[in-house]
Amino acid sequence: MTGEVSMIKVPFFEFGPKAYLYGEKMIGLAEHADRLAAEYDVDIIIDPQTLDIPEMARRCRHIKVFAQHMDPIRAGRGMGSVLPEALKEWGAAGTLLNHTEKRLSLTDLESAVNRAREVGLLSMVCADNPDQAAAIALFAPDSIVVESPLLIGGGERKAGDNSVILEINARIRKINPGIRLLHSAGIKTADDIYNVIASGSDGAGSSSALALAPDPFKMFTDMVAAVRRAWDKRQSTVF
Repeated sequence: MTGEVSMIKVPFFEFGPKAYLYGEKMIGLAEHADRLAAEYDVDIIIDPQTLDIPEMARRCRHIKVFAQHMDPIRAGRGMGSVLPEALKEWGAAGTLLNHTEKRLSLTDLESAVNRAREVGLLSMVCADNPDQAAAIALFAPDSIVVESPLLIGGGERKAGDNSVILEINARIRKINPGIRLLHSAGIKTADDIYNVIASGSDGAGSSSALALAPDPFKMFTDMVAAVRRAWDKRQSTVF
């Protein structure tokens, strides 16, 4: 199976619900995100539980539904694995790879990026640091997420984390200028989202802060609106 791969547009926002949300509660929030994507003209990526992918893809027209993981296998043997062709057939637009909670070796990661491209899936690959991001850039994924494991799941993002965004971007784009870059982790508020985008990131994302918010619908709205404001501010200062 092959397919036309869409692009991740900028600016973009990624929500990784991990195993916090699933089923109708997750689908309802995704439908809200679908409206936000159209209203704010922000590319929104959601990577839900695998079982939620078909229904989310069926109900939503504007967001991109990604798998949380994909294995670099082909149809046949592979009990318990996530098959690329199955994700594509049931509506996934892409896959997240190499999250700190679901690591792949560099060899398997390169194979997974190639398999995703082969079947028409976008690939978003997580990196722990600039050196790892530079190595991953050689595989030409569609997007790289640069986030420190120390910030994931509750770490506090500091000003210094944003000050190096342009430096990291320049290093990756020297290898492959077409890769979309997302700087994330330690995101707790819409202000954090704004600051990451304003500092030079193509996209930003959230996981537990959004999933566990008292009102995830409002938090989603506030974060996407922050992406739009920060991006528009950046564009207005480019001469």
